[in-house]
Amino acid sequence: MSGKVVVITGSTRGIGNGLALNFALRGHNVVVSGRDQKAADIAAKDASKVAASGARAIGVACDVADYAQVQNLWNKAVAEFGRVDIWINNAGMSNSRFMVGKLLQDEVDALPRTNLTGTMNGCQVALKGMSAQGSGDIYNFEGYGSNGMKQKGMSLYGSSKYAITYFTKALIAETKNGPVRVSYISPGIVTTDMLVRDRTKVPPKQWEFTVMIYNILADRVETVTPWLVDKVLANTQHGARIAWLTRGKSMWRFLRSRFVKEDRFPELRLPNAA
Repeated sequence: MSGKVVVITGSTRGIGNGLALNFALRGHNVVVSGRDQKAADIAAKDASKVAASGARAIGVACDVADYAQVQNLWNKAVAEFGRVDIWINNAGMSNSRFMVGKLLQDEVDALPRTNLTGTMNGCQVALKGMSAQGSGDIYNFEGYGSNGMKQKGMSLYGSSKYAITYFTKALIAETKNGPVRVSYISPGIVTTDMLVRDRTKVPPKQWEFTVMIYNILADRVETVTPWLVDKVLANTQHGARIAWLTRGKSMWRFLRSRFVKEDRFPELRLPNAA
């Protein structure tokens, strides 16, 4: 088996699914996961259709907030492919863009469990397994708030990403002299079906501002994920940060937006908007 074995949490749709498809396209075996087994099977079938060099994909249901299910995800991957070379903690959720005092308690409870506890569970399971097999790479996803940036309505999500960045930094220090590499993936701003679904949970005026920023800085899954996959496969450094939307790129796009106005994501318009 020449291809690598890649496990991606939260990969039945969005960025995770884009990563799964692109790893398969490059001849690597992929374990697709999501909370629903049917969705995981469908995504794995799609990845298998485009897989090169005899690579395969399987789907495994996994709620990353449940440590036992994350361990089962590792076990199923090893049972099918014999090892895990790359583990990507991508699973995450967003919250409605309201002030903290107006958020539903279900969101306050669920988001940290998925985003932060889920990442910690993935790191713990993968680190144990990869240490035993003698090698492996773990990647944690950064996002809005990782650098401490603040925006109204993003307190909950941003806090989880800020914590993930701290946790990853600490884990990189702990594993410095071991056989497992730990790194960051920073995908920038990417439009996903989750964003389209959640647009009605944002106050209209705030959503107008959000769409304006997306038209300047955002990209689609199919643009970003091939680049991320190539960088992951080429990486040999411990503690690397694979970042799509760099400071320089952001500055250039803001400068360009002063002269070029675009409506790049019509699907983000509110349902009653023209």
